Amino acid sequence: MEAPPQIVDLFAGPGGLDVGATWLGISATGIEWDSSACTTRRRAGLETVEGDVRNYGPVDFPEATVLTGGPPCQTFTVAGTGSGREALDEVRLQAEDMSVHLGEGIPRGGFTDDRTGLVLEPLRWALLALESGTPFEAIVLEQVPAVLPIWETYGDILRRHGYGVDTGVLRTEEFGVPQTRRRAILIARLGEDDVALPTPTHQPFRRGAVDQAALGLRPWVSMGEALKRNSKFTVVSNYGSGGDPRNRGERHSDEPSATITGKVTRNRVRLANGTEDRFSHQEAGRLQTFPYDYPWSGRDIGQQIGNAIPPRLAVHVLAQALNIRVDEDELDRTVDSSWMAGRPVPLGTRSVGLVPVAQL
Repeated sequence: MEAPPQIVDLFAGPGGLDVGATWLGISATGIEWDSSACTTRRRAGLETVEGDVRNYGPVDFPEATVLTGGPPCQTFTVAGTGSGREALDEVRLQAEDMSVHLGEGIPRGGFTDDRTGLVLEPLRWALLALESGTPFEAIVLEQVPAVLPIWETYGDILRRHGYGVDTGVLRTEEFGVPQTRRRAILIARLGEDDVALPTPTHQPFRRGAVDQAALGLRPWVSMGEALKRNSKFTVVSNYGSGGDPRNRGERHSDEPSATITGKVTRNRVRLANGTEDRFSHQEAGRLQTFPYDYPWSGRDIGQQIGNAIPPRLAVHVLAQALNIRVDEDELDRTVDSSWMAGRPVPLGTRSVGLVPVAQL
């Protein structure tokens, strides 16, 4: 019987991908340097190594068969410094140079912001595993859309080493996340040519768009539905739109949230009676599809929440990478279930749920 997959998750944050892996019944160990995110992870019962990803390699995790990672996005995101976007060509050149040396000799400097170079770490891990003769069976990477050209370069490199690869930008509301968020995704599988990103399960959000239920897509999920608030509300963004700080974007409770950022608790929630409120950490987590009782801990919880990949999106991406079929009804129930009450039963072990394709 084939051994079950085991994940080593780089830049694991508070556990977005690892929550999704747990729901799929997959073991995951996350490496994370931020002590507060590690506190959250440990309280959630997730396997955690607190430290710098650059100080580890595949040899330290010999049981891992799947590599995942979401490197820091601050220098690539539109809301960040922009230095990473300016260094895209240099990052891609360094990636090609690394491929010649199979992961050795990665410079730890050379960028305006050291965080930019961290996007090279997943490739270092993948190449070192290849050099050792024990390559990862699957690789899943995610980042902000600006990083897509880097993932495309990684895809070219991995294909030369026997991986089938697909890259692209996914919209989270198209996978049942009550939020419009776009993520650049790479999926790679060793020895397989037919690799593709997951197919959307829900409608894209467009104000005034024609209902597409006839196409077999579920309706996107609204904030009101996800948070189960009894009355209508409007969220007024902390950020200005179109470069005008006075032009605050708004989303209504019958729409998905705008992208959840690290400043989510600064957004104003305007209630129907004219008063204002703020999202609690639990509510902000729900808009990312974390369980309602996820044990957020430590400092700067808003930043932890905003940095994470939505667990529901992680389920779809991991399932696609590992040939697992997702039952959306069962996933709905699992996302709405308690995390702390005995931990959720892995869906892959239920009679109806997420079942490996090979077992169908």
